[in-house]
Amino acid sequence: MTMKQFTQTDIEKMIALHNSGDHLQVIKLAKGFLKHHSNQIFLWNIMGASYERENDLLNAKNCYENAVRLNNQIPEIVFNLGAVKFNLNDLDGALQNYNQALSIKPDFVEVFFNKGILYQKKGEFDLALENYHKALEIQPGFYEALNNIGSVYQQLGKLDDAIATYKKSLAITKASRTHFNLAGALRNQGNLKLAIAEYTNAINIENDNPEFFTDIGDALWHDGNVDEGKKFLLKAIEIDPDHPKANYQLAIFYYDHGLLDQALPHFEKANLFDSDSRTLHCLYKLKHFQDFEKKLKKVIGKKHTSPLLATLSTHFAVNFNKQDVYNFCPDPLSFVMHAQVPELVENNHALLKSLLNDIEQAEISDRKQSRLFNGTQSSGNLFQRSENSFRALSEGLKKLIQLYFQSNQEKSCAFIKMFPKEIVFSSSWYVRMKKGGHLTSHIHEDGWISGAVYLKIPQHRENKDEGAIELSTHGDNYPVEHDNFPKKVILPEEGDVIFFPSSVFHRTIPFTSDEERICIAFDLKPDPKLINNNFI
Repeated sequence: MTMKQFTQTDIEKMIALHNSGDHLQVIKLAKGFLKHHSNQIFLWNIMGASYERENDLLNAKNCYENAVRLNNQIPEIVFNLGAVKFNLNDLDGALQNYNQALSIKPDFVEVFFNKGILYQKKGEFDLALENYHKALEIQPGFYEALNNIGSVYQQLGKLDDAIATYKKSLAITKASRTHFNLAGALRNQGNLKLAIAEYTNAINIENDNPEFFTDIGDALWHDGNVDEGKKFLLKAIEIDPDHPKANYQLAIFYYDHGLLDQALPHFEKANLFDSDSRTLHCLYKLKHFQDFEKKLKKVIGKKHTSPLLATLSTHFAVNFNKQDVYNFCPDPLSFVMHAQVPELVENNHALLKSLLNDIEQAEISDRKQSRLFNGTQSSGNLFQRSENSFRALSEGLKKLIQLYFQSNQEKSCAFIKMFPKEIVFSSSWYVRMKKGGHLTSHIHEDGWISGAVYLKIPQHRENKDEGAIELSTHGDNYPVEHDNFPKKVILPEEGDVIFFPSSVFHRTIPFTSDEERICIAFDLKPDPKLINNNFI
């Protein structure tokens, strides 16, 4: 049999096929040539790249490994192997290959960039920044590296630094992703209208990205443009009917507007975040109790770490006189904490006064809240803003929460056993209420601990509970067979904090005074590992 020759013409043909996207043909040709030319590094490398484009990462990895075995001194191929290992979540293996590539080619800018991404994924932010900056030293116009530096600052809650860095990146190249990331940082800072403008800029550059349409739709909705927001959310689904985030956010929109029958199929399709728990919520409130109980048994895992599942399981058990099979926090009202925040009463209430002043003076957009009556709620995350008062309150709360955990650490429920190792506030916002103001009953599905710090409380009351907070295992118009659900009513004083497991229903009791009621609410972020595992 005559050996099939492998020529420069074949190389050029395969490169052209690869560049045109005909990756399966490249793989077919490479396999044919490799039968007689197994020592051709080019064939293993281009076949690996084609498998990679087809998302067949294991075969891509095998091809790159064969190429590296033939010659381990070609930095680009060593880098390719590391990149595939990263996508296979072999971070240690990827790092080893990245470092090997740098030992061959010390100014390999893409390797520093990818090392930054790797360290960012691991949460090692200092090393991520160090590698992104090295990439910029080699290639000063590397706007993607600037963009990623901005995203690290955003993860660290350094919003001013993130925004400044995104703007530097945009000065080099008007990239859609940079506009999108800038919008996210502005939104976290509470600047909804500026965020919407940047989402619009992203869409003007890239008008077929469902994530962009999803996020601008959500922002418009929370800025009060409900119909316009819905149009963008539906457009995201039109672009990609199977997009997980687009389905999830549209489901949240319907969910928040009480359209549970419309939310249900999108939660089921999303399979993202806590979509299983939200699906159960819809089934329960729609009174599909048999389907609810059947799915609850399937969804409940071994960790018992979802506040929403805990709420549903406890309510169902009490409602129908069944055993509560979910051990997140079986007696949640016993874990309610009511205390004074020392920093708010020290120095003649100086911090409390500063907080009230900053709430009055800061440029923070209102966020529309369907459960809030006769009041306003801020957007963004107050504790990530630059004002010293918000930062000081955040630190004071961290101390109280740490003491709370220490006093409860002998308890055996998942709420304590899986308590976050690091105290991070995933969200924080102020709520200002006027006469008749109140929040209807709800829980905070995304938190671990939820609570509020009270800065102004109406002093004139026609009854003793006006302006108080009511906590219960029943709320949100859940279907009931009886009224035998425990509840606790607490009237806070100025400078107090009240917090509790995020599975607890809570509402504000309306007040008749002309005085204003002001508090700062917050959610403690669950352990990131639980979020990644969808709170099983």
